[in-house]
Amino acid sequence: MHCHAGRRVRSGVSLIHQKTWEGAVSKSFFDEQQEQSEIKASIVTNYFWAWAKVIMPRARDGRIGYIDLFAGPGRYKDGASSTPLMILERAVGDEKMRNRLVTLFNDKDAGHANSLESAIGLIPGVNTLAHKPQVNNQEVGEEIVKMFEQTNFIPTLCFVDPWGYKGLSLRLINSVLKDWACECVFFFNYNRINMGLSNPFVVEHMNALFGEERAAALRPRLAGLSAGDRELAIVEELAKALIEMGGKYVLPFTFMNKNGTRTTHHLVFVSKHVLGYTIMKEIMAGESSGGSQGVATFRYNPADDRFPLLFSLTRPLDDLVGRLASDFSGQQLTMAQVFERHHVGTPYIKRNYKEALRRLEAKGLVQASPTAADRPSRKGEVTFADDVLVKFP
Repeated sequence: MHCHAGRRVRSGVSLIHQKTWEGAVSKSFFDEQQEQSEIKASIVTNYFWAWAKVIMPRARDGRIGYIDLFAGPGRYKDGASSTPLMILERAVGDEKMRNRLVTLFNDKDAGHANSLESAIGLIPGVNTLAHKPQVNNQEVGEEIVKMFEQTNFIPTLCFVDPWGYKGLSLRLINSVLKDWACECVFFFNYNRINMGLSNPFVVEHMNALFGEERAAALRPRLAGLSAGDRELAIVEELAKALIEMGGKYVLPFTFMNKNGTRTTHHLVFVSKHVLGYTIMKEIMAGESSGGSQGVATFRYNPADDRFPLLFSLTRPLDDLVGRLASDFSGQQLTMAQVFERHHVGTPYIKRNYKEALRRLEAKGLVQASPTAADRPSRKGEVTFADDVLVKFP
């Protein structure tokens, strides 16, 4: 990755053509770190570190990149670090990462860019980073997309977190995703995009996000749908657009409003490789609220803890047990093979598969080798290692 995304632009408001509501939201948003923002930052930073450990040994020159195009001012007014500082603070404390991490941060708000640069400068030990963090002040649009399309990126995670939808496009995502081991996480403001699809004044933005033909076909479909089906249709079409573009693996994480009555936004992960998808799935599962039988919801709903009965009525692990017995009938595979061949597109992570296979074995519905009697136990429970061979009748 070449982190020279244009010279530092200090044109202030001349580059900012945002609506009044966007400005008001951005000012209040950084007054204090809301719980949802904390979870979003946790997902991105935890994924980056898990991904980096896998990618660094495979990278041609060892370098890896992190890009944040809507980086904000660095700290919330309550002093909490935002995502850019969380990434850099952790990098300073890691000897390998100090020498290999290349970062590019951008915010079209000149005040935010200046504030972020100052906050970065105050990180203890920041000067030990081999590659100085670059902070730009540009509007995210055609110029940045063209520049990225012409850039040969080192393995890079790109985080795109706009206030609404301006600047977010399939071309932008693909401009990073095109190169080896490059992945993208972006903020999908469901409320704004749901309204935007029926707003003739923002057709250009919706076409950039879904593709012109797909957006045109989606608009009339939405008119007769319930609120829940409308959301499913919108997210499904977005995922299809990303997959057609080359982002084979798409994983959305849903955020609900404080009452748990409707979706506010999604955090969407896009990757070309199943390994990235698998790592992110584990991390998003760990940040999920609610759930039943140890199966994650892949959402954060502030109301989940208040309504636990809703989750006790679902039996998702029981469903997995039945599906495995049917889907692998007559086959013999290791636990790892079962997981790898089955989990994409499901809410299940590896520990769910281990538990489902334990249940099948206990009921005599599969044969495992080594048998349960010959496998070690942990905390009173027989383990089910990746290399255990499973025979389905």
